[in-house]
Amino acid sequence: MISSDQPFDRSTLPHPIVSGIKCRCPRCGKGHLFQGFLTLRDSCDVCGLRYDFADPADGPAFFVLCFACVPVVAIAIWFELTFSPPVWVHLLTTVPLIIVACAAPLRPLKAWLIASQYYHQAAEGRLDTGPAAKPRD
Repeated sequence: MISSDQPFDRSTLPHPIVSGIKCRCPRCGKGHLFQGFLTLRDSCDVCGLRYDFADPADGPAFFVLCFACVPVVAIAIWFELTFSPPVWVHLLTTVPLIIVACAAPLRPLKAWLIASQYYHQAAEGRLDTGPAAKPRD
């Protein structure tokens, strides 16, 4: 469960996709989420939401790998097989294309995953060991 000072009301939250694209706080939609390129702030500078719940893990890298790197590498292979350019042409075209295609979507994807975690109150799974838990047969 995500801890916060205010009660959780999903109807007042900005949509996770909007928060992700803007790289803004998932609760207020105004505060900055990052202090560096991919480094999270400790908390929102507007509403004070602590970002210690946020753990997108390798999600942004996976999405970039699948939806950006694979098509760019396929284009580079097609370019090589069709035109057989010298290596320096690939250094001037393919390498910058791969860098831009990988780096550009990382921030918004990480912000979207964090906003989705907050919006859906995603948390690490825990075993229910209380008195209401059913014994295993």
